[in-house]
Formats: sequence, structure tokens, C-alpha cells
Amino acid sequence: MVKSAKKLTIKTKEVKKLLDDRKKKVLQAIVEEYINTAEPVSSNALTKHENLECSSATIRNEMADLEKDGFLDKTHTSSGRIPSEKGYRYYVDELLNDKDISIEEIKYISSKLETKVNEIEDLTKITANTISEVTHYTTVSIGPKTTSQLIEDIKFVLLGTRMMMAVILTDTGLVKETIIKFDEDVNHKQIETMNYMFNNKLKGQPIETIDRPLEEYLYDEMTYSINVIKPVIEQLKKVLEESQIHLEGTNKSFDLPEFNSLEVAKNFINILDTKEVVADMLNSGFAEDINIYIGEENEKEELKDFSVITFKHKVNGKDLGTIGIIGPKRMDYSKVVSVMKYINKKLKDMK
Repeated sequence: MVKSAKKLTIKTKEVKKLLDDRKKKVLQAIVEEYINTAEPVSSNALTKHENLECSSATIRNEMADLEKDGFLDKTHTSSGRIPSEKGYRYYVDELLNDKDISIEEIKYISSKLETKVNEIEDLTKITANTISEVTHYTTVSIGPKTTSQLIEDIKFVLLGTRMMMAVILTDTGLVKETIIKFDEDVNHKQIETMNYMFNNKLKGQPIETIDRPLEEYLYDEMTYSINVIKPVIEQLKKVLEESQIHLEGTNKSFDLPEFNSLEVAKNFINILDTKEVVADMLNSGFAEDINIYIGEENEKEELKDFSVITFKHKVNGKDLGTIGIIGPKRMDYSKVVSVMKYINKKLKDMK
């Protein structure tokens, strides 16, 4: 699990009074310069900054104060400063420009989201791919939690004497398919009976009702055994509980200087290979918010070197799941949040 970003935000609000307008401008300039260059920022590098009309000495003094208050860190290899996690958090909460998106990017996003899709999962994949293409970071996505969805239709198709396919359609447009194998022969008549029985009992019901007692599915007049019904229920439950996680743009992260560190690169690969960590990362946060977790704000030890930004997206009020970006703490928060906000608005406006 990850900690609540809203709770962590309170910490920056408590120190808001410590930063006057000039300190805010200096901190913002340092964060944005470091995001752009990946190099520690010196006072000389800021003297030509358009928003800072003060001398190098004044900037040095402000930087020293910001470092003393925990907003900046000094590296061992340079006289420059880099943002601390506290500095990034203040920047995200108070200084971030959430309209950092170009006309070209707007046109590209709009064209991608207008792609015709047959299944709701395809729209999630397109959205994740679009975010990755525009931001140049790795995106991960997971479908909505199935327990709250309603079953719209269940279809069983016999594939052999001991094998059938089950297709489940939910009210959100989610389609799940699975193959079920039996220890005894089944016939078309039995499959027809199961189609009627399961739809009669489950259509319009939440998916979690599949987990009802086995005897509720059985009629006295049914002539085939529990050995046929039991594997159907177990396999339906299993396929519906599976978290379908999709990755986009994994290779993009390895172009970033942070990934020159073998330890960081290996940790990143391990995170993406561990479904539990990714699912936990995406399923945290608030239903209507864009959530930002920076470094140590992630409770998972594996994520302490990274920042994670997630948002839950909906179309026509239907939950499509969660999309997240994982990248270095030196992430372009302004670009990512701007893109997510625009995409979120486009999805909500879709009919």
C-alpha cells in the first residue's frame, strides 16, 4: 500500500509560511531546471532565469535557506543543489503548472482516443499507450475491480467432451474468457442447461455473487454431478479475480540518466515483474483524484527511488480502472499531470 498523498500534503501546508514569493520562485526554478537537465543547479545557472530578477549572491542566500529548511539537497560532486523529496512535494502541491500541454499534443491525444474499440479494456490500453507516448515515461494500467460490476451475460460453449469455453460480459463492457476442463464427459444438453441456470441466477447481479454456496446453483432435477458444476464456479471466480496489468513504454525509462545505475535499473525491472507490487500501487489512492507519491511516500520499499502518479478513469460514469506512471523522482510532474487531466476530461466527455 502507499500512503495517502492528501495527508502528506498537509506537511507542506504547515511550512507554507516559511516561503515568501522569492523563495517560491527560486525553488520552482531549481526544480524545473533540474528536471530539464538532470544536473545539480548552481546559483549562476539561475541568474538568467526570466522569473528571477535578483543577483547571484541573493539567489545563493535563498538557496542556502531552502537547503536549511529541507527543500533542497546538496550533492557531494557539485556545488549545485537538487530538490529534496520535501521540495518536490511542495512544488507539486503549490507551484505546479497543470496546463503544460501543447496544441500538437492535444491533437495527438484526441486522435488516439477517438479510435474505435470493441472492448473497454482496449480503451484502457490505448489511453495508457497515449500517456506513455506524450510523457515518455513507463505507464502501467489495471482494469476496474470486478466485484462491483454487474454480470450482463454468461455464455458457455462446448469445445469437446470434457472441455468448454466460458465468456462473461459485465455492465462496464468488460469481457472475460476462460477454458474449463472436466473430469467427466459433458454434452450439449448439459451446456444448454448451464447457460440457462447461470444466467437465470446471475444476470444483473454483482460478480461477487458467483461466490455463493454451491447448492444454490443445483436443481433437484439435474442429472449430472457436482463434478461438472464445481469447476465451472471455481474457474469463473479465478478468471474474474485476476488482475490484468498492461505495460507501455518500458524501454523509455532506460533512456533516463537515473537508470545508468545498475541497482536502480534492476529494481525497476523487478517492480514491473511483480504483479502484486504493481496492482497494490495502482489500487491505492482516491477514486476521483490524480494521486502523486514521491520516493519515501511509497510504503513499498521497492518504490522508494521512484515517483508514482496514478489516476482512475471513467467513461459515462463507468469505472475503467487505473492508469499509473512510474519514473524517477526527477519526473516532469507538470507535463504528466497536465496530460492526465486533459485525458481524464476527454474520457469523461465521451459518449
